[in-house]
Amino acid sequence: YATRLHPLTLTQPKPLLEVAGKPILAHVMQHLRQTPELSSVTIISNHRFFEHFSRWAAEQQQKDPHLPIEVIDDGSTNETNRLGAIGDLVFAIEKQSIDEDVIVVAGDNLFSQDIAAFGTYCLSRQAPVLGVHDVGRLEHTRQYSEVHVNMEGQITSFAEKPEDPTTTVIGIALYYYPRTLLPQIIQYVRDGNNADQPGRMIQWLYPRTPVYTWTLPGLWYDIGSKETLEEANRIFIHL
Repeated sequence: YATRLHPLTLTQPKPLLEVAGKPILAHVMQHLRQTPELSSVTIISNHRFFEHFSRWAAEQQQKDPHLPIEVIDDGSTNETNRLGAIGDLVFAIEKQSIDEDVIVVAGDNLFSQDIAAFGTYCLSRQAPVLGVHDVGRLEHTRQYSEVHVNMEGQITSFAEKPEDPTTTVIGIALYYYPRTLLPQIIQYVRDGNNADQPGRMIQWLYPRTPVYTWTLPGLWYDIGSKETLEEANRIFIHL
């Protein structure tokens, strides 16, 4: 519900706010379209903004009818009854009877370069993969998640919003889950684990099965405030 961006998000969902003349979600879709073997896109919306996303998706389908886009309504109406990011993922898996590999990306993430290499890497690994990015300063790591890896890029430790981070490498909201892992994601939520922060899934998962990382090239923005929205506008207008 993006309350930190009020009043901008009172009548418009955050992913449809514009950066450099087009919605954030349009930037995301631009990069996703380069992903090898991508068969369809699902947008999970709360009830309040379902029609907004549906209209936008219909326009996109007219421009590119070859990539199906479906918008589903998770039924939530405010902060108190929302399903959370992982809860929404499970909602989509069950509602659409998904039984194939999935890429999950937050609709408020901005990448300056395409992520086709992410899809290629994931297909070669056939194991869960987390996108990572170097934020440059330890104080920034505290806002996100701290990720340590071994020489093969496999996660050896992961901490969501660490108090005393020791690395500037963070996990971003870009995930790959092979189809064989989807039942575990469903079970994770059914067992009452944190269904809100998507990084919690990785924190739960990496001690149980190998989870690998892929380093995002270029710039990355997590649009969480008016300041980051304004900064992204200034930067992306020149890209």
